[in-house]
Amino acid sequence: MAYQIKTIGVLTSGGDAPGMNAAIRAVTRAALSNNMQVKGIYRGYKGLIDGEVASFTSENVSGIIQRGGTILKTARCDEFRTPEGRKKAYETVVKEGIDALITIGGDGTFTGARLFSQEFDMPVIGLPGTIDNDLWGTDATIGYDTSLNTIMSCVDKIRDTATSHERIFLVEVMGRDAGFLTLNAAIASGSEAAVIPERATVLEQLEVAIGHGIRKSKNSSIVLVQEHAVEGGVAAVERIIKENNPHYEVRSTILGHLQRGGAPTAQDRILASRMGYAAIQALLEEQRSVMIGIQKNEICYVPLSKAIHEKKDVKQDSWQALQILAI
Repeated sequence: MAYQIKTIGVLTSGGDAPGMNAAIRAVTRAALSNNMQVKGIYRGYKGLIDGEVASFTSENVSGIIQRGGTILKTARCDEFRTPEGRKKAYETVVKEGIDALITIGGDGTFTGARLFSQEFDMPVIGLPGTIDNDLWGTDATIGYDTSLNTIMSCVDKIRDTATSHERIFLVEVMGRDAGFLTLNAAIASGSEAAVIPERATVLEQLEVAIGHGIRKSKNSSIVLVQEHAVEGGVAAVERIIKENNPHYEVRSTILGHLQRGGAPTAQDRILASRMGYAAIQALLEEQRSVMIGIQKNEICYVPLSKAIHEKKDVKQDSWQALQILAI
């Protein structure tokens, strides 16, 4: 290799996602098998600035594949957004003898990673760890499948109450500015509608839901609402329903951080393991500033610039399927 990598640093940043530990484990063991040293960086970019770094061996990642959250902890770091903050982080990199970074997180994590790589000419590989599944260039992100299953399980339980009381239930789902979790959880749980930012106005989407639901033959309706589909979330949607259909009884539930927790599913463990292994392979191939993605079940390299800036669209056929199946 033109640039010999002897030591890698690995960190998790931004919101936690189930499967991050599986990714840390895979990165660590794949690196060690290639005679690289591994430095675990605690609390994301904040830890890199503050020097919270420890040497990792295989034992450090033993027994963590089934655990949710991240053993490296995570934090958001405004200081890393500044040139001065990134310079402090680089001083830690030099002090620890780190030759390349592997960052696990979402678009905010990758934005910082790309800048850091450019400013200090350093190899950086990104692993997509976010429940939102909103990164372009990959069919799935680490944590998405687990979160989807958690939402489905919660909605299944809510439906028991919804049918008993003949009510409209609104369930607020995470996802930042994308509707992937909301739409697919609605399909998986048999919900009557999904209110997502990518489709129509809120009122139009609700009219479809009510038209398919208790106005016809059903005695209840469940509507999943993406957290940023409308300002004010489920409270605003509940107000819209009451203003236009005052005779319907409405109840709202915010799932919140339930969606981030829990043991990762088999799919997320496998995805994280494959991606973690691929990150080390990418470094051996002298890749830099790329995200490890998966397309049609094949590992691929996606430039961080594209992963961050290109828009990933909700599938039209999934949207149409929900509308038809809710009848």
